[in-house]
Amino acid sequence: MALKITLKANERMVVNGCVIRNTDRRHVLIIENRADVVRGEDLLEETTEATPVRQAYFLIQTALIQPDLRDRLIPAIQEKLVDIAMIYTVRLADGVFEAANHVAVRDFYKAMAALRPLLKHEREVLDYMADQQRLGARVAAEDAAAAIEAAASVPAVAEGDSPTDAPAFTSAFTPAPRAAE
Repeated sequence: MALKITLKANERMVVNGCVIRNTDRRHVLIIENRADVVRGEDLLEETTEATPVRQAYFLIQTALIQPDLRDRLIPAIQEKLVDIAMIYTVRLADGVFEAANHVAVRDFYKAMAALRPLLKHEREVLDYMADQQRLGARVAAEDAAAAIEAAASVPAVAEGDSPTDAPAFTSAFTPAPRAAE
């Protein structure tokens, strides 16, 4: 059965390790025999930040587009997939086990496809954590600004005044003055 691929204008793909870029028009390719094919949109760039799932995906991608490295990459891929399976819930780990099975039979494209939901989940988690960090930084900055504003509103002790005339600062940790007995 032939594989029919429609390439968008300027889209790239890799066929058996060869990078192919389309022209400025849409084209249809029909691949009539077995070949390792991956579209450019499914490829990670080398500069992409290294997260556990992305590292595994990139290793699998490299095995797909560089057949001469496969024998050396498969043990590293399997080790990375084991590490990932240990940190995900059973529902998400299914994708890791599916990817491992595809790697074992050298179907690297299907292994990449099995990891795509995990890539999406990992991105969502990292985005959420970044949002929480930004929120925490904003709250801390607002608290600091409020403290500075409160400190600025306290009248300063004039040069001839006694420090006892200055307003007293108390906190929850400062014991209240005792009444004379």
